[in-house]
Amino acid sequence: MAIAVIRYTAAARTDRGRKRPSNEDAFAYSAEHGVFVVCDGMGGAAAGEIASSLAVDEMMRRLARPDMLNRMPADAEQAVAAANRSILSRAERSQKLSGMGTTLVCLVVEKRHAWILNVGDSRGYRLRNSRLEQITVDHSLVEEQMRTGRMTKSEALRSPLRNVITRALGTQASVTPDLFELEAEPADLFLLCSDGLTRELPDAVIESILLADAPLDDLCSRLVAAANQEGGHDNITCLLVRAEA
Repeated sequence: MAIAVIRYTAAARTDRGRKRPSNEDAFAYSAEHGVFVVCDGMGGAAAGEIASSLAVDEMMRRLARPDMLNRMPADAEQAVAAANRSILSRAERSQKLSGMGTTLVCLVVEKRHAWILNVGDSRGYRLRNSRLEQITVDHSLVEEQMRTGRMTKSEALRSPLRNVITRALGTQASVTPDLFELEAEPADLFLLCSDGLTRELPDAVIESILLADAPLDDLCSRLVAAANQEGGHDNITCLLVRAEA
């Protein structure tokens, strides 16, 4: 008989990195309501920070409610649409915010049910049985070129176009997130992160760090420190969520 997941614990850390003058990433979570969000803003320092914060706030406002999970996944998609409208509306009121946007990755859980949705190149992973698996697919130009066979993975890592994302909140009138439905097991460890982590660290290194027997707070700190050690060229955010019986 399968052991039911009855609760989730979480920890997160965000860091400016070693090269950027400000931090445009944002995150929030409510383990009580089973909602966890990471966003990576773009459009200049102030604008990027505003876009990511607006998206995180709107997602939490709409999803961190006791009645929300009865309507998944529709509620999550509606929350993304509302976050998109919020960013567009704010940009319309200020010319200096024109063009701002943000990526998004969100995990919503209820007992053994888990949903991950994403827009852009912030990623969602799951560590199970000592193996790290990337759940989300980047909405980026190089990812699309790799899928169509026009670029190899090694070429993508060196490409000057690797920062070009093809889907983001706040850049168009409507946006559709990818949504992945999963079944969680006790000891599963979910990672939500901005590309400031994954651009610096290959999956194998992230996996090795997550396999350490350490509190979630410490694991977050180790991930950020490792990314900074490799250059810290971008803001770094990681959010870890562990399923427990």
